[in-house]
Amino acid sequence: MSVLHARATRWKVARFLPLLLIPVLLAASTFPGEYRVPAVYWLLAVAAGVVFAVGGRWPVAMSLVLSVLAVAMFVIPAWGPSELVPYLGALAVVEAVTRGGVRTTLLVGSVWAVAWVAGHWGGHAPAFWRGATFVEAVAYVGLPLLLGLYLRGQRELTASLAARAAAAEVTARAEERTALARELHDLVAHHMASIVLRVKVARAVLGGTDARVAEVLDDVGDTASGALTDIRRLLSALRDPALGAVPLLDAEVVRSEIERAVGRVHQGGFVVEDEIDARLDGLDAIARLTLLRLVQESLTNVMKHADRGVPVRIAVARTAGDVRLVIRSGGVPGLAAPGHGLVGMRERAAMAGGHLEAGPHGPQWVVDATLPAHTPASDPAAVAEDVPGADGRSAMPGVARSRGGAR
Repeated sequence: MSVLHARATRWKVARFLPLLLIPVLLAASTFPGEYRVPAVYWLLAVAAGVVFAVGGRWPVAMSLVLSVLAVAMFVIPAWGPSELVPYLGALAVVEAVTRGGVRTTLLVGSVWAVAWVAGHWGGHAPAFWRGATFVEAVAYVGLPLLLGLYLRGQRELTASLAARAAAAEVTARAEERTALARELHDLVAHHMASIVLRVKVARAVLGGTDARVAEVLDDVGDTASGALTDIRRLLSALRDPALGAVPLLDAEVVRSEIERAVGRVHQGGFVVEDEIDARLDGLDAIARLTLLRLVQESLTNVMKHADRGVPVRIAVARTAGDVRLVIRSGGVPGLAAPGHGLVGMRERAAMAGGHLEAGPHGPQWVVDATLPAHTPASDPAAVAEDVPGADGRSAMPGVARSRGGAR
């Protein structure tokens, strides 16, 4: 950023160079007793320098004004270096074409061409209809346009390459996070689950041994179970960087956001029948966010694909051990092509320790998801299966696969 700022500052300073050079050029064209630059030419030349110096923010207007001033300077007799001043209009054309689009190119190019022709046709040149005039027209009109188009192409190419580099960096970081999550899952999670399971086996085998031994085994099992829960949260964060804001998402916020999503469906022209349980306190932070994302994604798909003539039924119900989400909407035929929407929803549900089923059910499309309302670390086998692979495939064999295509 500092390099770009330095370049911009240097260019702003450089814009004042013509204003400083114009008096030098005009003075160099003055020979006492033989030729003097007319006073009106001095005024027009200095005005052109001022316009070029302060017109950087309005390149099109600057080009048009300099073209008009150039007509007058072409007509007034000038000699020597002073003849260069009107061609500030050519520099303005280059800048306007570089920073503008097709319409800008046509506008400033045509105005500059008319200004050059009008100035030389009615100016002090000895003859207009000669071969040298056409060569000058190509040089002073065509070359600025070509140079502006070339610089604009380079500018667009640079912006495109910068965007690609930024996208590649984001992709590389995502791949690094995925690789890290995969290693964490494969190397740590399964070993921790094995520890939990063996400690419980040892506790069952030893039976009524010394209470101190049982206490130690229980402590080891609880510590390993807690570590597995932390690993599950870390995997979720690695898979979805947005989870950095999870602690701010309490149960009341989740419920209000769900109601907003339902309201948007109603505003979209659907008849909505909703039954949302207010008891969401048992969900942990990741499960709360997962519930909200599942509702938002499902209802977005409803607004995109569902039949507005069929009522949409939304139910979020709390039971003793989990929270169940059921969304029913009018089925739309022809949605058999596979997609990524349901895959992502299934991954989210699995990472939160739940499961999701989605697909056609008779004339309706049904999304049925269940999320645990308690810490799934209490069951070592379930915890081991709950930790998903970093590639997004759930390690829980009991998670149902979605039926039909993504909606």
